[in-house]
Amino acid sequence: MNLLIQRLTAVAVATLSTAWTASYALAAGFGQQEVEQSRFIAIAAPYSGGTAHQLLILEQVKDTRPCWNVLGGTPIIVDPVLRTFDFNGICGRSIDANGYSIRVNGQDLALAYSVRVIRRNQNLVLVGDPLGCYNPDRSKCPNPEFDIGHANGLSADFTEIRLNPGWRFTRRVLDDRPLGHIYLTYEGTFPPSPIAYAPVPTPVPPPNPNTLTFRDVGGDTYATEIQQAVQLGFIAGFEDGTFRPQRSLTREQLVSMALESLKTLPGVTLTVPSTAASAPYGDVEMTRWSAAKIEFARRNNIVSGYEDGTFRPTNPVTRAEMMAILSRTAEYGRSLRQLSPDLPSTQAPQPFTDISGHWGEALISAMSTYCGVASPYNEIGTNFAPNAEAQRNYAAAATLRMLNCVTTAPQ
Repeated sequence: MNLLIQRLTAVAVATLSTAWTASYALAAGFGQQEVEQSRFIAIAAPYSGGTAHQLLILEQVKDTRPCWNVLGGTPIIVDPVLRTFDFNGICGRSIDANGYSIRVNGQDLALAYSVRVIRRNQNLVLVGDPLGCYNPDRSKCPNPEFDIGHANGLSADFTEIRLNPGWRFTRRVLDDRPLGHIYLTYEGTFPPSPIAYAPVPTPVPPPNPNTLTFRDVGGDTYATEIQQAVQLGFIAGFEDGTFRPQRSLTREQLVSMALESLKTLPGVTLTVPSTAASAPYGDVEMTRWSAAKIEFARRNNIVSGYEDGTFRPTNPVTRAEMMAILSRTAEYGRSLRQLSPDLPSTQAPQPFTDISGHWGEALISAMSTYCGVASPYNEIGTNFAPNAEAQRNYAAAATLRMLNCVTTAPQ
């Protein structure tokens, strides 16, 4: 048995030596490719019960659904939602030296440095750790240790690591062929100058999913805005204690939300009749629960029907249709405040890549400049998905943003 172990060990050592030599040869030939920084995040991932952390880099490959949710707090707590669904083809995940390494001034340092998350001065710090150094006195290592990023505090949870100035994500390429390997990249004087981190503030806990009104919105991208919308009273949950954030919203439900939101405008008294004087559309009977609101919205140019004279109240409202209704709601709300109905731009437009030629192109772009009412699908990437069904979570958030923009407009 001992002889067998010795032989297996010898083979393993020889294999490791060959692999090391091959890796060294490859490292010299690797190049780098620039990437969109917003599609990557560095996370300090806990292990050993949260007493230690290691680096986890996530990439949003496709916009089918978000690969992480930022929950907030100081330091910033992150929910890597890929833990709960099949992320193949949607998310990229790099968890060790096979998935990421350091690149400085065009040189791959995979064979000279590892990447570690350490605890230093009440902070989680991402460092380039020189390989082959076993001396506690780091000044005596063959290569200098340096900082790459930090979390601005301590946490036993998944925590965002912010890269220091000068650092960015790039992708490893071989013969111009993109690889899955991610570089932490730096160009400039090496080693980088030490960062004087600001004093770590008293930790602010992130939103606690257990304290939210609804048990199914804790990890939702729009959790905070959902709570604010519910508190204002223009949207509500269900009797079983759920909000069902990803359920589609119907056209009549959106009309109701939009009008109910305007009732909360300060200094404004808005009275919507409780009964309809007549059927507002051929498919909306005057006895329908939403008839009075649809009639009011139609009379005030907030909604319009289809060419065949129908409103289709139970149809799911598309994201583009929602922007049309919220735009007109904002115009009506501004008129209630004795303001010009024109919606001013408050920020730069979103560079949506999937609305060119769509009937709502100009409208969607304009609503992205109006307090970010129009925003990317799931707040990630550059797709707006104009024809996708509007979900309750984004509808609550978009309506809240519209309302806040009308409310805070100076008179």
